[in-house]
Amino acid sequence: MQQHIRFRFFKAFSLSALLMAAGIADAQYKLSGTVLDNKERPVRNASVYLDNTLDGSTTDSLGIFRFTTSEKGNQTIVASEVSHENAGMPLVINGDMSGIVLHMKTKPRDLDVVVITAGSFEASNDKTKTVLKPLDIVTTAGAGADVVKAMSMLPGTQQTGADNGLFVRGGDASEAAIVVDEMVVQNAFFSGPPGVSTRSRFGAFSYQGVAFSSGGYSARYGQALSSVLELNTTDLPDKSNVNLGINMGGVYASGTKKWKNSALDIGGGYNNTTPFFALATTTFKFYQPPSGGSGNVRYVWKPNKDGILKASFNANYNQSGIEIANPYSANATSGGPFDSLGDPVRFSTKDQYYYGNVSYKQSIKAKYYLYTAASYSLDQTNNKFGYLPINQTDQRTQFRIEGKDYFTSRLNLLVGTDVQDFGVNKKYSNYPALKFEEAIISGYTELEWTPINNIALKPGVRYEHSVFLNRDKVAPRLSMAIKTSTHSQVSLAGGLFYQNPDYAYMQAGFKQLDMQQATHYIANWQYSKNDRLLRVELYYKNYGNLILEKPSGTYDPNSYRIIAPPPYGNVIPTNGGSGYAQGLELFYRDKKSVKNLDYWISYSYIDTKRDYSNYISSATPTFIATHNLSLVTKYFVDKWHTNFSATYSYASGRPYYNPNYDPTDKSKFLSDRTPDYHNVALTVAYLHSFGRWFTVFYISLDNITNQHNVFGYRYNYDNNGNPTENKTAVVPALYRSVFFGINMSLTQFKKDEL
Repeated sequence: MQQHIRFRFFKAFSLSALLMAAGIADAQYKLSGTVLDNKERPVRNASVYLDNTLDGSTTDSLGIFRFTTSEKGNQTIVASEVSHENAGMPLVINGDMSGIVLHMKTKPRDLDVVVITAGSFEASNDKTKTVLKPLDIVTTAGAGADVVKAMSMLPGTQQTGADNGLFVRGGDASEAAIVVDEMVVQNAFFSGPPGVSTRSRFGAFSYQGVAFSSGGYSARYGQALSSVLELNTTDLPDKSNVNLGINMGGVYASGTKKWKNSALDIGGGYNNTTPFFALATTTFKFYQPPSGGSGNVRYVWKPNKDGILKASFNANYNQSGIEIANPYSANATSGGPFDSLGDPVRFSTKDQYYYGNVSYKQSIKAKYYLYTAASYSLDQTNNKFGYLPINQTDQRTQFRIEGKDYFTSRLNLLVGTDVQDFGVNKKYSNYPALKFEEAIISGYTELEWTPINNIALKPGVRYEHSVFLNRDKVAPRLSMAIKTSTHSQVSLAGGLFYQNPDYAYMQAGFKQLDMQQATHYIANWQYSKNDRLLRVELYYKNYGNLILEKPSGTYDPNSYRIIAPPPYGNVIPTNGGSGYAQGLELFYRDKKSVKNLDYWISYSYIDTKRDYSNYISSATPTFIATHNLSLVTKYFVDKWHTNFSATYSYASGRPYYNPNYDPTDKSKFLSDRTPDYHNVALTVAYLHSFGRWFTVFYISLDNITNQHNVFGYRYNYDNNGNPTENKTAVVPALYRSVFFGINMSLTQFKKDEL
């Protein structure tokens, strides 16, 4: 697990500068020429490079390219550009060369078939639908190569610094499902203490596609009131490869052996942040800095040209110890077993995680499609809160099978079913275990119909049965799109979405509850032309059947409070909660206006309130900022083989609870706001080759301006249990931080991968 920590930036960057200088100092030959299409017209912005090297440049408006190289002898020069087929020719380099001409064939123009986009961001290798590529995720400054963190740079999400998960369009983290190859991932984040965020378990290099739905998602998925993040693993690799890496959090290695129709991947890593936290300035005391190890194995086999089998297994172990603010002792209403442990309190964790996934996909005569998959996950955590143990075991087994019939190129029908069995067993000290076992049995069907090029329809319906709750739900959904011009379209989406109560209520054995419900209404307009994309989206979401504790009495702001049935607790939950979320979102991306510059702007406005949990009245939740803005820029300098990426993130203040107000004055409930959130991040990556090894040196700086962002406040109480005006800010584990590392591979890195 990478950890961002404070480091001596200039010393690290000097190392990169020296390596740059060493590369530039090699003997150089000048190459120049022109790239033309099949009608002898110049091709602008084509990437021209020597194959299997880092040497190359981009053509100008006249199709002319120039670059220098230290390579000599037999080489191959290649030109690539998105609207043309790749072109190449052999060269024998003995000195400077000019007058090279490369001819590229124009790709056949795709039919302007409309694509439904309401509520969905595709990040796949399909260039006709891509908004972000997986490698965009790796190189986005401030994301730390974390897939989930990178999604917070898109519209509809909230900036989080003290909590894990995706918070989407008014929903909390439990309302966003994360799936890998269509299988739900339980415990998607590394274990950690209350109030300290951790990384997700996903690295973008393992996935060829990332689809983020902020609402109105497919009938294929359920049990998520707000959103689904769908990750699709890579298929058969192009060739064998070896990757090595070392950074400020540890070391790792992986290897791929490629045969004709199959491949085997094996990898492992060790992380220990002790030397880093010796240099870091943190807001918490890590008396045992995070450390651990991981391993993975994956096998891919193509039995025929239209079928593929994938099997993978991952395991990791992590441990850490940290002093944190005791969320129980700061609150007079907790009444739990941890109140007397003092403040701060020591929290330690030991986490063992195992995940396996097997899937098979087969197309039959381009008319039928079959997909089946099975997965199993087990997470065992042994925590200590002070001297009191908190042990938890989570497990999930899932099976899915689905088929699709392509009646015509414009009409297909998807039918499928999935079964999930999962449960949690959590034990606090000597108290009785809080646990549950649940099985969700689902069936779904979805029709995709494009009657004409300008109109697309996708009606669907999902059925779910909960064994634990003994409830049945039917969720109809509909998406559609209308193409309004060659480069623009309007999309609409809506439907019903259901989700079980929070695990805390299920662990307490409240089987009388019903599923929670959200109704989505989404409309967007999208314009795309010449590597520029603009989309505007409006949405309204209505919540019903939310879990509400009535009578709630006094509000308890501790989100980690223990919910227990009588006689151990006094919680009486019902499905009387409700709420709404509505907003406007903008996204603009431009990869065309300035050579080698790629940037996007993301803005979200949200108006939301809900009455749920132990709220005393309807209010905007504490994890919501009304305004969110992200500006992401990337610029590649050909001459230096260096990519610069910078991100600015902004969020308006979030609500927090002030216990000093009159509790009968509901207008004051969650009415105070934290200061606005600001963050500036920078990543610099330099490419260099050492023989056959292609190497990237990178350095990342997060929160360059050292903003002391605040995500809420905890109030102190006097000896009589009355709140005081003294409060402590809820802050991230680190303010300004620096991370440095090196990646080495036998496969060439390209500049568009940065």
